[in-house]
Parts: sequence; C-alpha cells; structure tokens
Amino acid sequence: MLLADLADVLAIENAAHSNPWTEKGFVDCIEASTKGYVCQVLLTETGLIGYAVLSAAVGEAHLLNVAIDPQCQGLGFGRRWLDWVIGWGVGQQAQAMFLEVRSGNLVALSLYESAGFSRIGLRRDYYPSLLGRDDAVVMGLDLSELDFQEASEI
Repeated sequence: MLLADLADVLAIENAAHSNPWTEKGFVDCIEASTKGYVCQVLLTETGLIGYAVLSAAVGEAHLLNVAIDPQCQGLGFGRRWLDWVIGWGVGQQAQAMFLEVRSGNLVALSLYESAGFSRIGLRRDYYPSLLGRDDAVVMGLDLSELDFQEASEI
C-alpha cells in the first residue's frame, strides 16, 4: 500500500466498515513500516479491490484491518486474501496470529473459523457503533504447525 492508494483504500474502508479507520490511521501504519507494520493492497485486472494492515513482533502476527470491496465480496477473494495473510504470518516466523472482529459480523466470524482461527476471548464494548458500543471477538490461529509453502498454496 502506498499513499497514492489511499483514495481507493478509504473508499473500500468506508463502504465495508460501519466505523471506518481514518486516513491518518492508514498513513500512520504505512509510515510505521520500519516498526513491523505491513500495509498491502489486493489488485486484480480491474484495480484495487482490497487491503490488509498487519503487524508482527515477538513471535506474534496481528491482522489489524482487512477488507474486500463490498462489490467483490462473495466471489472468493476474501478467502484467498486471508490465506495470503496467514502465509505472510508464517513467513514472518510468527507462532500465532491474532485478530479482533465485531461480534455481530457473522460472515467474517465464519470465514475466520473456516481458516482455522479459534475464538479465544471477548473484548466488551470494543467497537463504537451507531447504537453505542459493540463487542469484539478475539481470535487466534496457531501458525507453528504450518510451513510457508503450505500456507502460500492454500
């Protein structure tokens, strides 16, 4: 992800999330690339259709933000993108990957569980919402049994 990608990234962010990140949040992560943050975009022949913001440190990988353009959802891009994210974590030699997902986002919860993530905790009132606050489900995936080639071929 480059600063030049931010208009497309923010359009997807605003369409895909009820409480979207700000431009400053993305800029901060892009600029923190020397501190373990990685910002990637998913490109197809039609253009930018998704992104992921990740971090890795001390044997752990974290999926901080991810989205596929809502117009491209349901076509398998999300699963392939998540497989790439997992492969990235394995390539970072992380032992585990963690993420938070809005408790009411049943599609995302199902996707993460189908990829092997387990529910390991709940953060009460984590996300702002139109009706107050929503809980976040904390999920984890053991990466220690995967090898990079296996993960990148998924």
